[in-house]
Amino acid sequence: MSIADIKKTVEHKMLKSVEAFKNELAKIRTGRAHPGILDQVHVEYYGSMVPVSQVANVTLIDARNISVQPWEKGLGPKIEKAIRESDLGLNPSAQGDLIRVPMPPLTEERRRDLTKVVRGEGEDAKVAVRNLRRDANEQAKRLLKDKEITEDDERRSQDDIQKLTDRTIAEIDKLVQGKEAEILAV
Repeated sequence: MSIADIKKTVEHKMLKSVEAFKNELAKIRTGRAHPGILDQVHVEYYGSMVPVSQVANVTLIDARNISVQPWEKGLGPKIEKAIRESDLGLNPSAQGDLIRVPMPPLTEERRRDLTKVVRGEGEDAKVAVRNLRRDANEQAKRLLKDKEITEDDERRSQDDIQKLTDRTIAEIDKLVQGKEAEILAV
């Protein structure tokens, strides 16, 4: 393994960490409706638990309402029950085959709690990135110890990895600030 391989690998893993963080942020509910909110809700379907999006069409009606259209007739009540029992604080209502899920407005206290959750998720993402940096630096030191690279190469690779880490952490901070602003917007 060369320095270039180490850099490419760590850059790829850091990008994946940022993507995972973006997915976590998408799950955090703001005042607006978002179909991805129901991704973590699972419903029983022929003996196995599957996400709602795999047994129904989940779409936005407007900024505050989500519609869930089951693909099979008998699934409506099961989906409604699964959404109600999830820890999302949603109260769906069935209208024939269509299930409407109104998004209740967030209280000021709940908004503050959500910003704390966002900061915590951001900190977890930063820790993951720092761990990747540490692993990459250890690989470079191993190459130096095995005399496959020079000390200058090892120092240069550490500097490059640090710059990559700084850029990634700055991107995570920017995402955290954006999500906080979105949550606190009334």
